[in-house]
Amino acid sequence: MDTNCTHIITLAERVLAGGEITRQEGELLIRTQDRDTMLLLAMADKIRQRYNGDRVDFCAIINARSGKCPENCKFCAQSACYQTGVKEYPLLDEESLVAAARRAKAAGAVRFSIVTSGRNQGNPHEFEQILRALTRIRREVGIEICCSLGLLTKRNAQRLKAIGVTRYHSNIETAPSHFPDICQTHSYEDKMSTIENAKEAGIRVCSGGILGLGETPEQRVEMAFELKRLGVDSVPLNILNPIKGTPFEHNKRLAPLEILRTFAVFRFVLPRALIRTAGGREVNLRDLQAFALSGGLNGIMVGNYLTTGGRAPEEDRRMVSDLGRGFTRPHLPATVMDA
Repeated sequence: MDTNCTHIITLAERVLAGGEITRQEGELLIRTQDRDTMLLLAMADKIRQRYNGDRVDFCAIINARSGKCPENCKFCAQSACYQTGVKEYPLLDEESLVAAARRAKAAGAVRFSIVTSGRNQGNPHEFEQILRALTRIRREVGIEICCSLGLLTKRNAQRLKAIGVTRYHSNIETAPSHFPDICQTHSYEDKMSTIENAKEAGIRVCSGGILGLGETPEQRVEMAFELKRLGVDSVPLNILNPIKGTPFEHNKRLAPLEILRTFAVFRFVLPRALIRTAGGREVNLRDLQAFALSGGLNGIMVGNYLTTGGRAPEEDRRMVSDLGRGFTRPHLPATVMDA
């Protein structure tokens, strides 16, 4: 066995025994050659088995308010700064949101997230509407509720916690060192404030990013260690699907094996986290999608994404079953609103 293979196994054994890898070691792992990538995936999956078991977590989202966002994130089709032709509409009505949650549960999702474009929830009337919809979804549909509503205040975080929101989603998007290159209208510190406000309210944070934003492999490792520093235990990993009209429309697509290596390294760094493959997996991983789940990941975002379509949920359920894996179930803790 060559030195590279021995190194992969040695680091995996350390994590399996309860230890950690260093950032420098992560940078070596993410540079694993194609010929050794399947070994890296196999060892990442051993770590997943050790700390997370065999159940796969399905979640789903709805783009509840689309377009006209004042932020200038260079990857985003919904930014008002770019001409992308994205469909624009105001906040969906309550019945539409509840109906979407029912469809998500029927597709196998255990968690449903209301996502809105825009900087924050500056319109108090719309925030109240979102609270009502989330409350109904939890009670009537019987599915975990999550949301992604932009920058979050302490007061709004407390109100979301009171109605039973289990997770708040706010991607850090990329490595801290790369963030200024992808957005200038809000800062990395704004992201940190949102994450801290959610955590202080007792809401678990869902935070990950997008691969393919022009970052280096080392910056992907940096992102993984930043999420570790923040104590994030739910990590969605998207792969850029370049949108015409955005500054990143000509970004080169990542090779499938490069994406899978990144997924595996995230598992080495975050052995106990729920790490899911999300937007962009169909067009970037193509026939290798199953390798994400056999290479360390334990979650999938099913159905459609914000501005692009996903594949049929039954295909994802079949993929999970073919791998011999089971499915998680919703966890609905009591809330102060139930008293």
